[in-house]
Amino acid sequence: MTKRRFAKRLAVASILAVSLAAPAGRAQQAEPPPKAGKPINAGDVLSGELNTMRVRDGNKGKRVATYQLTSEPRRLPPPNGLCNLETGPETFQLITSSDAQAAQLKNFLGKEISIKVDEVACARDAGQMSEAVVTKWSVVTKH
Repeated sequence: MTKRRFAKRLAVASILAVSLAAPAGRAQQAEPPPKAGKPINAGDVLSGELNTMRVRDGNKGKRVATYQLTSEPRRLPPPNGLCNLETGPETFQLITSSDAQAAQLKNFLGKEISIKVDEVACARDAGQMSEAVVTKWSVVTKH
């Protein structure tokens, strides 16, 4: 039931596929490897856009506001290093320790913000949406 033209069509199709795929393969090899971000240590300032996410608490299923800062890639101090990423983390989850800190962050939602980092670590729990977690921080105001 196979037609004689089938082999010719298959050969032409495979030649076209190989010829179109070859330049794409060479273009991918030409890209330089990504560079790791500059290091961030305790006391350094981290700037970026502040976003909020609604996450359910593991204990009672209650909704909890979670704040996330999106910034340029940054390397973390040892032993965290690059958090198993090529360039370092770009998203940082801000942990609020009080209602005052949460209220302070609400004013900056969707805007550019700068924070002074006191403690930062790689995300380890499955429920964390960010690549790194900032546990101790303070907002830097511009004068």
